[in-house]
Amino acid sequence: MLRRTPYIFLAIVILFSASLACSLPNILVLPAPASSPTPQVVMVVATSTPGPLPPADSADSVEARRIAVYERVSPAVVNITTQVLRSNFFWGTVPEEGSGSGFLWDREGHIVTNYHVVQGAQTVEVSFGGDVAMPATVIGADPLNDLAVIKVDSVPAGVEPIEVGNSGNLKVGQTAIAIGNPFGQFERTLTVGVISALNRTIETDSTVLRGVIQTDAAINRGNSGGPLLDSTGRLIGVNSAIYSPSGTSAGVGLAIPVDKVRRVIPVLLKEGRYPHPWLGIEGLGYEISPALARGLNLPVERGLLVARLYQDSPADQAGLRTAKREVVVGNRRYLVGGDVITTVDGKPAAKWEDLNGYLEEHTEVGQTITLTVVRDGKEMTIKATLADTPESLQGN
Repeated sequence: MLRRTPYIFLAIVILFSASLACSLPNILVLPAPASSPTPQVVMVVATSTPGPLPPADSADSVEARRIAVYERVSPAVVNITTQVLRSNFFWGTVPEEGSGSGFLWDREGHIVTNYHVVQGAQTVEVSFGGDVAMPATVIGADPLNDLAVIKVDSVPAGVEPIEVGNSGNLKVGQTAIAIGNPFGQFERTLTVGVISALNRTIETDSTVLRGVIQTDAAINRGNSGGPLLDSTGRLIGVNSAIYSPSGTSAGVGLAIPVDKVRRVIPVLLKEGRYPHPWLGIEGLGYEISPALARGLNLPVERGLLVARLYQDSPADQAGLRTAKREVVVGNRRYLVGGDVITTVDGKPAAKWEDLNGYLEEHTEVGQTITLTVVRDGKEMTIKATLADTPESLQGN
């Protein structure tokens, strides 16, 4: 399951069962315990801006560059503490504290973090180091991309925003540096690894994260929302989750790519929310396989069988047809007779993720797409103009 890194358990699926030792590895959304011991280490805030990075042509210079990156970037990494009201069987509604990480986006005091760090928070506080915390306000949130922006009224002197890089040209094997607040206690902890894989698709119980960066840099609960950096200290991702059987780092960290962050955050700053293209095909539908095609006597072996549509959705308005009857194949019931989608803008659609991923990553609200469908054994094209995904479907 995906374990995200706020300090409270916002786990998409609860990791700890009666016997943790018997549990299988899962993708975990890094929650942290609901209460925190007093930190034993007080981190010193470095606010001075060091000079240029030394050349990386020896072991000593690599270490010197790493130190310089930390001294330059770490002041911009913050510890976020939230208070959420939870229902308790014995005591009714009780406050629960959580923690996560974030980083300074601009000099106006905007801070980027994960949506799940501030989800449902009644209060949000930010610390730039030490024991001093200041209140923050949630400015915008995008649950589907697990990103949020909060704002503080002032920024400590000398603290500069992190330089934003790009993720489109990343290579597996490149250095990856994570800075965050594991377990809400160890402020501005630096860990180093490599980029282990690119373009992962991670499904949670509330959303699907696409284009995810995988790294073996140690990431733990409390790291959510912190920056993932390249060897020069430029932002390449926002740490969001780990894959772990134990709830602690197992060498598989997952980060939202910075190219997506660069696309989403300016819209959140301006609008408070991010519009997601929506076609309006209800979740009930079928991915056609050759065996299912034979069982249902379909004219194609690959495609998406439309069962239901949301009323007045773009798909409904475009004239897509839904199921007409129910049949039993083997021991399963299927709603059949609807259109079969085979391509979207010429791209094959063999799985629902092919369609949904294309809409999310390559289209925008108001854009008209072309669907190739098979209806009553005949191929035809249908154009649909995408709408904004209703907030009720975005996991708010």
